[in-house]
Amino acid sequence: MTAEATEAALAREGGLPGGDTSRSERPLRIALLSYKGNPFCGGQGVYVRHLSRELARLGHSVEVIGAQPYPVLDEGVTLTELPSLDLYRQPDPFRMPKPAEYRDWVDALEVATMATGGFPEPLTFSLRARRHLAARRGRFDVVHDNQTLGYGLLGGPLALGAPLVTTIHHPITVDRQLDLDAAADWKRRASVHRWYGFVRMQKRVARRLPSVLTVSGSSRDEIVDDLGVPAERIHVVPIGADTDLFSPDPSVAEVPGRIVTTSSADVPLKGLVHLVEALATVRATNPGAHLVVVGKRAENGPVATAIARHGLGDAIRFVKGVSDAELVDLVRSAQVACVPSLYEGFSLPAAEAMATGTPLVATTGGAIPEVAGPDGETCLAVPPGDAGALAAGLTRLLGDADLRHRLGTAGRARVLARFTWRQAAIGTADHYREAVARYGAAGAARRRAGIR
Repeated sequence: MTAEATEAALAREGGLPGGDTSRSERPLRIALLSYKGNPFCGGQGVYVRHLSRELARLGHSVEVIGAQPYPVLDEGVTLTELPSLDLYRQPDPFRMPKPAEYRDWVDALEVATMATGGFPEPLTFSLRARRHLAARRGRFDVVHDNQTLGYGLLGGPLALGAPLVTTIHHPITVDRQLDLDAAADWKRRASVHRWYGFVRMQKRVARRLPSVLTVSGSSRDEIVDDLGVPAERIHVVPIGADTDLFSPDPSVAEVPGRIVTTSSADVPLKGLVHLVEALATVRATNPGAHLVVVGKRAENGPVATAIARHGLGDAIRFVKGVSDAELVDLVRSAQVACVPSLYEGFSLPAAEAMATGTPLVATTGGAIPEVAGPDGETCLAVPPGDAGALAAGLTRLLGDADLRHRLGTAGRARVLARFTWRQAAIGTADHYREAVARYGAAGAARRRAGIR
């Protein structure tokens, strides 16, 4: 059935939910679910913040329903807190809660899963969200799940009170495999398997979802191959940079030798250890080269070991908890931005750096080439996991001001043309309306058949 035919059928049957037959114009009431929403550490929090803001600017009513760490939201977006036990909070991660903290069986499940080495939050948040949405049936036109993929979200509109659209940034199976490949022994491999036990649930849930959004063609292919979701249910809606915030500013002084990167965690996926190895090589010919990492410094692990081995303690600085303005100025001050990841489902750091006009060295892992563009035109592209190639690209850019200017200018133009949050919000809202139309058509069919 075409969109026009669906709309006409709904009009004959009494309209869309809410009684409005104008599908293309009526603002939507959106519940956006976020089981983990820190906007300064990890792409999911960034996604929730910027997408919700742009949806609100388009005139929609957006309510983010989230757990700790709660997302930071912009004006016009409502936050409803749906608290977990916050078992991984700093400075006491993997804490055991006091008896008075337990509220119900979901809390007990959360603690039991953590105590056996698993990660409970996708499941337990989904169960709490289902209960919360059921109690508010009729308040939303659409529910948008940001990669929770928990059992609690199954059951369709009858269970949640509205049709469901789900974003899968990339399958967590990729992270799991990279962590397994990096495991030093069988004990570590067993620990990785326990931690990623929720992936089995996410596979089962994903295969039953009616509408999946993802952020790149690479992620779409991975979702089909790793999660078994039929390709026709997956729709690519690229995300992007806040191009008003991430913009060039000639008044910010460029710091000679500065390389900036973002690494939200010391995990193999982010490839930071390869960038550390590359920096050691770069400094052999450019002693002033230094690295600023937006993220938390790990006190031990492969990155800390590499820093100590190469004596780079004074050449690498970690920063965290910076404001948006401080982050943008930090990127602007760099001569080179780098994305060393082994895999990315999209790569917001690449888009944001390019939006400032900072030239980029990036790997070809996952969807990064879809964002960064062709080697030598909008970036310098290198193979993932190759410290030597990273070093060569960094050395080349640090030594060539004309190349830096050309790549920086072309990179910003690419982001403006393809990757903005307004474009992402428009594309996402189109899929919301399709989900609402399918829901209305299915309800009309049930009424015609006499099914309640």
